Amino acid sequence: MKRTIKLNYYKAFKNKKVLITGHTGFKGSWLSLWLKVLGAKVTGISINVPTSPSHFNAIKLKNRINDIRIDIRNLKTLKKIFKKTKPDYVFHLAAQSLVKKSFSNPMYTWQTNTIGTLNVLECLKELRNNCVAVIITSDKSYKNLEIKRGYRENDILGGKDPYSASKASAELGIQSYIDSFFSLKKTNILIGIARAGNVIGGGDWSENRLIPDCVKSWSKNKKVFIRNPRSTRPWQHVLEAVSGYMLLALSLKKNKKLHGEAFNFGPNNTKNYNVIFLVNLMKKYWKKVSWKLTNKKKQNFYESNLLKLNCNKSKIYLKWKSILNFKETTYMVATWYKNYYLQPKKIYSISINQIKEYDKLLKKRSIK
Repeated sequence: MKRTIKLNYYKAFKNKKVLITGHTGFKGSWLSLWLKVLGAKVTGISINVPTSPSHFNAIKLKNRINDIRIDIRNLKTLKKIFKKTKPDYVFHLAAQSLVKKSFSNPMYTWQTNTIGTLNVLECLKELRNNCVAVIITSDKSYKNLEIKRGYRENDILGGKDPYSASKASAELGIQSYIDSFFSLKKTNILIGIARAGNVIGGGDWSENRLIPDCVKSWSKNKKVFIRNPRSTRPWQHVLEAVSGYMLLALSLKKNKKLHGEAFNFGPNNTKNYNVIFLVNLMKKYWKKVSWKLTNKKKQNFYESNLLKLNCNKSKIYLKWKSILNFKETTYMVATWYKNYYLQPKKIYSISINQIKEYDKLLKKRSIK
């Protein structure tokens, strides 16, 4: 596998047909918007809008792309959409993404995350046109062995909770399909796997996540109760991960030897910041931010610690790296939410401007 040259992917998606599953979700909506800005012809597939509020609804994305609502488990209908769209690129993000919900509804989690991924692969198998597919899994696909060096792409997969196990199983399914049906010598489909770390950003209202929980309280002038103030996380802005997905897609198109490879997209591993540091920094940009420390309550479900990712492979072969420092990441998150509640009608422009500002920084700071 040779190293790729640095790609200028800001023009490469213009007029390309891009199919995104899970486009109504947090990461999916940012990816859809960015590709729309780049001039791509975007078709999105989702069963519903997973949260209310949502970034998808806030920016009125339904009116800006081809928005299709189907269940990823519905293979028959999914095949029809793939056949009609004939996508140049596919990004598969549709998933049941919450660990807690995976305990209350494990069958739905397994069907969506594992069988849903296999359904996408079945659709790709029947495409006759050339297509590049990036399948997004999770950092939780790795079996948590408390490795401090950061998990590498060839480390063992696994998971104790239904969510992690379903994602690891999806990865096994992907590799089996690549080996069985997408031989590099014969296939017109190129496939890459992306594993992202803990992402934050404007427009995330998912349940049982720190920033969405904080924002819900602050928007009502309430203090948020923080149970684990010293808990650290590998915080990463959503645009960092999304830029990695797009770069992987174009790198695959440029270098077919990347076919079947998995890549990590995570923040720089030099330092993780704790919860109190994050909310203190957010308060500099949004005066409504307030909190109260409370006694830690026993969690009634198992959740593995967030996994540290080693991203050297992405740096070497894709020329990708995380470019934002923690202060810049926090500023983007806080100002997005502040503007959402102060001037919601302008939030589409806010999202566009954040993409453009990130674009400028990416051109200056990306690996040469």
